[in-house]
Parts: sequence; C-alpha cells; structure tokens
Amino acid sequence: MAEALKEKLADDVKQALRQGDKQKVSCLRLLLAAVKNAEIARQTELSDTDILGVIAKQAKQCRESIDAFKKGDRPDLVAQEEAEVVILEAYLPQQMTPQEISDTVSKVIAEVGAEGPGDMGRVMAKLMPQLKGRADGRQVNAIVSALLKK
Repeated sequence: MAEALKEKLADDVKQALRQGDKQKVSCLRLLLAAVKNAEIARQTELSDTDILGVIAKQAKQCRESIDAFKKGDRPDLVAQEEAEVVILEAYLPQQMTPQEISDTVSKVIAEVGAEGPGDMGRVMAKLMPQLKGRADGRQVNAIVSALLKK
C-alpha cells in the first residue's frame, strides 16, 4: 500500500511525457525527488500519508514563491508557480472548511481536557496527525488559539 501513491506519481510522469506536458513532467519529477530525499532522510519507505505531507509541503512552497514573485513583479514566474500548485493540489485530499476544522478542534480539546492557551501543545500534538494534508497548519493554529482563549 505504501507504494500506491508513489507508483501513481511515476505513472503520471510517464503519461505527461507521452503527452508532451513539460510543465507537469517537471513538477512531478521535482516532487518525486522530494519524496526520495525524504525517504533518504528517514532511511525508510514513506507511507502514502507521509507522501501527502511532502506534496502539501511542496504546494506550500509554491504558494510562498507566488507571493514573492508578485512582490518582485514577475508575472511569468507567478503563472508558472500557479500551474504547479494546480498540479500538486490534484494529488492532495479535499481541504477541510474552517467549520470542519473548528469541529475537529473542539472534539480534540474535549478529549485532551484542555482548559486554556497553556494546553495548546497537547491539543496540536493530537490534532495535526488527524488533519495532515487536509488543512493548513496556520489556519489550524489560529482556530486552536481562538477556541482555547474562550
């Protein structure tokens, strides 16, 4: 099972090569290299969940690049990065809405028995594995902070 997403990525690279989609080939090759680097760093094969984490990290880097290129007035590079984000997000699960995140956070707060901002570390430790790849960490952090201050 751990190979399923990795195999799909490799198959998609082959398909993009056949179709002559240079943008997709380049993006997926960089993604596979990032997955390989993560495997080398951990000295083990990555599970599909871990690979989703790598994809989310790559997508986040692209979004940060888009912001930097917009500030630098480079519309050509903005367009390229936006295309890569679209390619990467196709492999990520559907992102959670703020209401879904809030509901999940409330459940975890109740499970952990958190009573204030000092318990944020315990809440985040239990919460993030559940939301990995499905929600932005900054957004989750803001919701947890808001709910713990109540």
